[in-house]
Amino acid sequence: MPTALRHPLDPPVFATRPDIRLIAADMDGTLLDDDGDLPADLLPLVRELARRRIVFCPASGRQYFNLLERFEEFADEMVFIAENGTYVVRRGREISSDCLTTGAVTGLVAAARALGRTGADLGAVICGKRSAYVERRDPRFLAQVEKYFSRLSVVDDLLRLPDDDVLKVAVFDFGSAEATTAPAFAPFLDHHRVVVSGQHWVDIMNRSANKGEGVRGLQQELGITPAQTMVFGDFLNDLEMMDAAEFSFAMDNAHPLLRARARYVAPPNSENGVVRTITAVLGLTDLSGQATRPGRLSLHSTDRGATLRACTSAKP
Repeated sequence: MPTALRHPLDPPVFATRPDIRLIAADMDGTLLDDDGDLPADLLPLVRELARRRIVFCPASGRQYFNLLERFEEFADEMVFIAENGTYVVRRGREISSDCLTTGAVTGLVAAARALGRTGADLGAVICGKRSAYVERRDPRFLAQVEKYFSRLSVVDDLLRLPDDDVLKVAVFDFGSAEATTAPAFAPFLDHHRVVVSGQHWVDIMNRSANKGEGVRGLQQELGITPAQTMVFGDFLNDLEMMDAAEFSFAMDNAHPLLRARARYVAPPNSENGVVRTITAVLGLTDLSGQATRPGRLSLHSTDRGATLRACTSAKP
């Protein structure tokens, strides 16, 4: 049976050009292509945005140091929302953080270990401000974790770590995170947020932590409104971020729930959708110096040893 041809999605344009001051974009499945690479034309775009006093902000479940490594050439021109909104940093200065208590970390590690004993093929990652920590050490597992955590320490016991502020506990499941790992952490939902951040990843954080809160804190810090904010995402850990901006874009490859939450749809990550959409909406030019071709508006109707040290803002 022949496969129906898929028509490319053009970036949206607006009758009136919005006064955008802040742009936040998820990384995997959004800004990065299917090979995990940054767009070739991102650097000149970010520099042009900085010249126009528009802040560009990667908003990711990745570690801050991983983001810093990926954007080393132009990190000083950006703000980073790392660890799914629990850690916001600008030019090396912390803007905000939302940390787990020692008791919470102990309970989450125990739950991950218990799930592993049932036969689930998984491992936990303690995500601190200074480093990430794992006790599972086989190369197959470490190869997955090292993609997202540039500072990673292998330890004998996740409950005996160097002194650090713990931002979240992440669990990598070689099976389905949505079907297996997330339900196992449902008992923590009264006081924590359990987020499926990818096909194989679940992040557990304080209930107050998410990318949307990270964006709102940044808006408050910089004096920027939701009407001046554009955000891009593709998966369930981007849901709250869609509520923090009037110009919220789901990638064409996004999870159905994310598409329903966003106001607009951008071309997929495999077609450089973030850069093309920013260029079109703001009326910029691409690397060839040609204005981006206007496209159709994609508007959705929506309903809208040592102990672990917790941040001073964390409650026991």
